[in-house]
Amino acid sequence: MDRKEFIKNSMLFALGAVALPRILDGAVSETGAGTLGLGDKKFAGIKGAQVTRRFLKGTDISVPLLGFGMMRMPRVKPDAPEIDYPAAEKLVARAMEAGVNYFDTAYMYHNGLSEKFVGDALKKYPRESYYLANKMPVWYAKKEEDIERIFNEQLQKCGTDYFDFYLVHALDSGKWEQTKKLRALAFLQKKKEEGKIKKLGFSFHDKPETLKPIADAYPWDFAQIQLNYLDWVVYRSREQYEILTERGIPVIVMEPLRGSALARLTPEAAAILKKADPSVSTASWAFRYAGSLPNVLCVLSGMTLMEHLEDNIKTYTDFKPLSDAERGVLTQALFVYGKAGAVPCTDCRYCVPCPAEVNIPGIFALFNKHKSGGSAEDFLKAYSALDEDSHASSCVECGICLTKCPQKINIPAELAKVEAEFQKLKNA
Repeated sequence: MDRKEFIKNSMLFALGAVALPRILDGAVSETGAGTLGLGDKKFAGIKGAQVTRRFLKGTDISVPLLGFGMMRMPRVKPDAPEIDYPAAEKLVARAMEAGVNYFDTAYMYHNGLSEKFVGDALKKYPRESYYLANKMPVWYAKKEEDIERIFNEQLQKCGTDYFDFYLVHALDSGKWEQTKKLRALAFLQKKKEEGKIKKLGFSFHDKPETLKPIADAYPWDFAQIQLNYLDWVVYRSREQYEILTERGIPVIVMEPLRGSALARLTPEAAAILKKADPSVSTASWAFRYAGSLPNVLCVLSGMTLMEHLEDNIKTYTDFKPLSDAERGVLTQALFVYGKAGAVPCTDCRYCVPCPAEVNIPGIFALFNKHKSGGSAEDFLKAYSALDEDSHASSCVECGICLTKCPQKINIPAELAKVEAEFQKLKNA
């Protein structure tokens, strides 16, 4: 997506995104802070403020409105996948203390280390005191037997006998065909009947036209989509949300901050939000936006630092949906932000490793920081410090990254834009 298209979509947002849909019946019901009901079980030992919870409609399953995504855990080294166990375990402990007891992991998070960490970190808590979500990556399977092998490996790594929520991971048109070819859904339904999966859903990265047949193919318990106040129009999240809501499928939200982009707005855009409410963070606006939708069961956040977790607990304790006036403020901020020309990268890292060894997410992170108010000097220094072989100029335009990016970013074109910016500043 180029700068012109980004601004165009921001203008569309300004015209159509102020009013969140309220006419569609949701598949969730809300209960206030302090309600811990996990069916008829109570989690002993919780103290302090409790996040607002929502009941899965028609069940006694009470889920925290804030869920813990385990894709961006603190690392031992910034450029390595190994998880900093002491720091990460403190986050889990604080989350459990506050009632944030929905944990979402996946087979490839942290290069396969996330599942093992989740199992290690949660083994000190009663199994009925938390919800564990995991996902089936059908693209890792070459034959039907691989589906069972992966599932059993996940149970073993997570140290559990069952998953509370389980998803077919990152469905798009190609992965949906792979799911059908491998009869993965039939296998997962069998695991559900055996009690190894309590609730079965899917996560989705594609167009609404692809979502409809998937949503109609099975009586899904829930679905997970990318949703935030930028993607409401840009990524067509509104259409996805409405397709699921019309079918009574509860929504779990991923990427409420679009990586970290909506926590790091340009100074001009952030100032609009700060003027409206000086007491809250820029990120909290995005979290309230997602939580204000009536059919949202849970909003996932990849909380790397304790300050992220504490801010989110504050936002979701005694949760207050956005008012019409506040949605108007968001519209103004987004319109200003859209002029910056940042790359809409969420740092999911699905594009790496690059065959040409280009540091794609690292380059985009530096560029976006520069476009969001960072100095040219800092950008030049940080970019120059990267291994020269990993610079954007090393891109050979093989196109492999284009098949992997859930955001459908034209990565070679964006890398060329970054390289041009670097050369312009260097020669200024």
